[in-house]
Amino acid sequence: MRVLIAASEAYPLIKTGGLADVAGALPAALARIGIDARIVLPAYPSVLAKVTERVAEVDLGEVLAAHHVRLIETRMPDSGVPVWLVDCPSLFHRGGGPYINEWGHDHPDNFLRFALLSKVAALLGTPKSPVGWQADVIHCNDWQTGLVPAYLALTDGPGAATVFSIHNIHFQGIFGEEILPLIGLPGHSFAMDGLEFYGHVSTLKAGCYYADRITTVSPTYAREIQTPDGGRGMDGLLRWRSNDLSGILNGVDYDQWDPARDHLLPARYSVDDLAGKAACKAALQREFGLEERPEAPLFGLVSRFSEQKGIDLVLGALDHILSRGGQVVMQGSGDSWLEHAIYGLGGARPGRVGTWVGYDEGRSHRIQAGSDVFLVPSRFEPCGLTQMYALRYGSLPLVRHTGGLADTVTDIHDPSGQGTGFVFGEASVGGLISAVDRAFDTWGRAAWEDARRRGMTQDFGWHKAAEAYLALFRQLTARD
Repeated sequence: MRVLIAASEAYPLIKTGGLADVAGALPAALARIGIDARIVLPAYPSVLAKVTERVAEVDLGEVLAAHHVRLIETRMPDSGVPVWLVDCPSLFHRGGGPYINEWGHDHPDNFLRFALLSKVAALLGTPKSPVGWQADVIHCNDWQTGLVPAYLALTDGPGAATVFSIHNIHFQGIFGEEILPLIGLPGHSFAMDGLEFYGHVSTLKAGCYYADRITTVSPTYAREIQTPDGGRGMDGLLRWRSNDLSGILNGVDYDQWDPARDHLLPARYSVDDLAGKAACKAALQREFGLEERPEAPLFGLVSRFSEQKGIDLVLGALDHILSRGGQVVMQGSGDSWLEHAIYGLGGARPGRVGTWVGYDEGRSHRIQAGSDVFLVPSRFEPCGLTQMYALRYGSLPLVRHTGGLADTVTDIHDPSGQGTGFVFGEASVGGLISAVDRAFDTWGRAAWEDARRRGMTQDFGWHKAAEAYLALFRQLTARD
């Protein structure tokens, strides 16, 4: 079976969030169970700088709106999974990030940039494929590739079966109706039974409407997005397509996230030998200028700074954590007002709070390893990966009961006796503080060590997700 993963980012070539982890790890997991899995990705300058081998190049000529395109074939570092980079200098060779420019605003032609990516991905799933390889299934991810099923249904098909994965329904790819002729889609597609969404074009809706199957990144999130509170206006469409909608929990790449072999840590450790974790905590305290107090529970956070992630709740609970003798380390970036609020916390509370505004992969690993409690207080969370990393690193997750957090963390006082962290329900400072207090009340007791060991032996490896996706892909190809 030939499966194409279409995405706007894939780790380690380019990463802004969890989508990159999925797009990088899932094809490798599929390849391990015998699937011919490949990736199609924009050729951003930062990606081209990391490519050391170019297997082949194919000139596609003018594809959309007179933009010239070529495909560069390479391979993913480590896994060796084949990758096609969509090289279009006029659209992708620019400063800033994949989605925003140097001034923090969306690229104004994002509709065209990701329409081009989608168009090329769709071609790779048809007999007109320019590379001598045709996908049986195209797995599309979020609004950036939501037009792939639309192109196959409206202009380029018949072709591959399509699966559309919603990683975060809040990002919907909203543009004006006037983009349709620029991206090569017919005017009649601007309808309720099509791309129209409250008077605009939504590329996320395109994926939800035209794809053969829809998935989300956790079972609980699949239920939540079919409700008015969680669906962001898409809930009616998703309830209508409920028979085609399923939740497949994201996995963890334990080659990258395992304290027993993590080269980014100052000391390694495992569930059978936790001495290295104490060394990691002391090193983290030194790195962030905290007092070296092994008896103080250290709360870690690595996140995008936004209200969705509950960062404002952490700020509201911070003094309570400190009043009970805890320490806090935070790393991330995002909304400017939260960045500014967090930036000066270390200076205002020296020895007790450490912050880093920005992203650093090594530092994120060290925070996981050095913290005792890992904070993920999201108002909503489609899946979340950091809480699963925390479990393996022996840092008890403190999470809100939502989305994938509810699917991966059980409260330490759960009657099942299988608790692995601290779970709260109400998205408020008070709700967070209630879980913080339970963490302090459990700290240093046997129940803490039992929960830590249970968490470290949990298996959220990608092999489980890969098998679930394979079953879905087989259903689609058998039907075809």
